[in-house]
Amino acid sequence: MKQAGKYLPEHSLLAAALVLTATGFWDIYFGDSPAPGSRQHFHLVANLLWLTLLTWQLRLAATGNFAGHRVVGTWVLLLAPLLFASTSMLSVHSARKGMVSGLGDALIVQNVMGTLEFGLLVLLAFVFRKRRRLHGALLLSTAILFMGIALFFTLIGLVPAFRIEGPETFHRFASAAMTGQAVCLAVGLAFVARDWRNGWPFLLAALFFPLNELLRVLLAEIGLIQPLTRFVGSLGEIPVLAGSFALMLGLLLAMGIGRSRPAMQPGWQRTGAPE
Repeated sequence: MKQAGKYLPEHSLLAAALVLTATGFWDIYFGDSPAPGSRQHFHLVANLLWLTLLTWQLRLAATGNFAGHRVVGTWVLLLAPLLFASTSMLSVHSARKGMVSGLGDALIVQNVMGTLEFGLLVLLAFVFRKRRRLHGALLLSTAILFMGIALFFTLIGLVPAFRIEGPETFHRFASAAMTGQAVCLAVGLAFVARDWRNGWPFLLAALFFPLNELLRVLLAEIGLIQPLTRFVGSLGEIPVLAGSFALMLGLLLAMGIGRSRPAMQPGWQRTGAPE
């Protein structure tokens, strides 16, 4: 149990991500005009399963149950592709809605890049799986991606100062986005200050949000936002769902995930962190 206390910041991050995921979806399910659909159900379940897997893995490693940690870790082969596929499908759906409405998709860049960035962090985690502390940090840093997105929707859905109540309050979208980015950056910096050699993935995940916004501005300046929206919206949701799942699963299998590995040495407890 003493070992578990070492990972209080990681446990706290995952708990915050789980709570914010629930509040971020609150308006869709229980707001003034609730309209959840099968896509939202699927994405919510995939999101919660991923965060639950990370929490379970962290708890097993923190309490020294390394055999259980390795067994449970094989679920990444299902849940990482599942979440990658659900975010890909929602990106297509959001872009298509923007095309049909004629209003465009304000989140097109964040949606597309966020999906790719999640996949990148997961794959990097297994590129560096022999560096166990970095491996664990890369996997856990994906929680910041979902925490940041969920915080944005929590602010505009539940916090009066950020709620959108008409055209005159559209500026609150930017305020909510900047607030969420600031919170994520603070969390990322805290992890770097705690362990600069292995904490950088948390800061990288937090920096993705402002970098994506910078990319959006650059694409808007050269007139590529609408072409990007049309391209993404023209894709079939089911083919994208199946194709993205197969792509992520194939990449993980190609990296040897799921194959038997040598038993973890007891000395790891003194120098490592959870996988």
